[in-house]
Amino acid sequence: MIVRRGPRPGGGDGAVVDTSRRTRRGERSLRERLIVPVLAFAGVLMALMQTVVVPLLPDLPAQTGSSPATVSWMLTATLVTGAVLNPVLGRAGDMYGKRRVLLGSLATMTVGSALCAVTSDIRVLIAARALQGTAAVVVSLATSILRDELPPHRVGSAAALMSSTVGLGAAFGLPLASVVVEHADWHTMFWVTTGLGLAGFAAAWLVVPESPVRTPGRFDIVGTVLLGAGLVAILLAASKGGEWGWTSPVVPSLAGGGVLVLLVWGWHQLRTREPVVDLRLAARRTVLLPHIAALLTGMAFYANWLATAQLVQAPEITGYGLGESAVVASLCLLPGGVIMVLLSPLSARLSDARGARVTLALGTAVISAAYLFRVFTSEQLWTITLGASLCSLGTTLAYSALPTLIIQAVPQEQTAAATGLNVLMRTIGQAVSSTIVAVVLTQLTMTAGGVRFADLDAYLLIFGIACAVAAGASLTALALPRARPRSAMAVPVAPSGAKLPAVSGDRGTDA
Repeated sequence: MIVRRGPRPGGGDGAVVDTSRRTRRGERSLRERLIVPVLAFAGVLMALMQTVVVPLLPDLPAQTGSSPATVSWMLTATLVTGAVLNPVLGRAGDMYGKRRVLLGSLATMTVGSALCAVTSDIRVLIAARALQGTAAVVVSLATSILRDELPPHRVGSAAALMSSTVGLGAAFGLPLASVVVEHADWHTMFWVTTGLGLAGFAAAWLVVPESPVRTPGRFDIVGTVLLGAGLVAILLAASKGGEWGWTSPVVPSLAGGGVLVLLVWGWHQLRTREPVVDLRLAARRTVLLPHIAALLTGMAFYANWLATAQLVQAPEITGYGLGESAVVASLCLLPGGVIMVLLSPLSARLSDARGARVTLALGTAVISAAYLFRVFTSEQLWTITLGASLCSLGTTLAYSALPTLIIQAVPQEQTAAATGLNVLMRTIGQAVSSTIVAVVLTQLTMTAGGVRFADLDAYLLIFGIACAVAAGASLTALALPRARPRSAMAVPVAPSGAKLPAVSGDRGTDA
């Protein structure tokens, strides 16, 4: 104990004042103020690492002496690694400490970025990009940490901000990489991301506390291996099917084998006492429907990013293309990323006032309306930018509501694993969206100047599909039972070493 002697209130000397508690309260207050921006920065880094390589793909085959098909694995490796590790590392965070797993994922991400900066060997680059994929768990871990550390009334807005960092990181990552491609050696970009990764790791090390909320037990190694094998097979079939050929034996074999492995995994999860994913909890209506909505929203969200960039860069000889550079194309998406951050507090207030169910339904309805708008306004740069921004506006509402719905539906000690599974569903939706966009753009084509390009009808079909998918997500949200706003947020966090009371997964709603 630190003591200080000072004057008595009525004069004289000798009053003993305990400053140790005051110091601890001051440290806690400072840490509480910094924890949200630090974790949000980590979320931005995660999205940044996933997208910065996209503008490099056309130039990397010549730079690395590899084929375009091989270079595309720099995207696939990150996607698959992130999808597989998200629920696994979320479970590990619940068991062994969320701060520990968060720091480990940020460190691994930074090492992967440094490896990309020092090599042109495509094999090392692909392996390094796989390491960067471990950062995909940052958002789910951060959401769980915020639930453990913040006062209940701040959790909703903080979780909404964390979800919005996905859009902000992608929006800034694409222009950053495009500028580097035009003005500097591509390795420079990875040196920049390495420095940002070190800054994010250092900030998290200094600010983020270790949560006292733990789930005791042993790690399910068999379940982890089965989950990883099944997801890898399915995601590879979805992401590489167009390249390998949908009718080739390998694609249906991978997809069928992955489904079979996941069925075995599900049987194992139901029988083991300490599963990687609590399927009984995940099957409850209040948890299952947000997972389905996350899958559909991920599909609709990703189509916006994929189609917009290619539409803007299509050459003018197509009759509809604008012939803009990769920098201009990425800048069209930048307003949407800014919108996702600026509107996240508003979306949290809407969830507080009306419930996250309403916010999710409204957000996905806005996405659907935005794609309908894009069907009729895809020939001018400003209308394309406006349509893409409206999609981001709806995504802000939807992505902010999803973690809130999960937090309201699961026990506190399972938050990281449950939010990790929700992020996994979004990732699978993005993989499916990527496949659909690739198939449509390669099947509906036209010839201009002796070269084949995607037809305008291909983009309009993509927007129509995304419109219908987003509408499905909105209907899924409306099927959720009504719940009292904030009721699940007010869960007391026990001090270190204390035992938390059990928390109902349904919060008084029908399962």
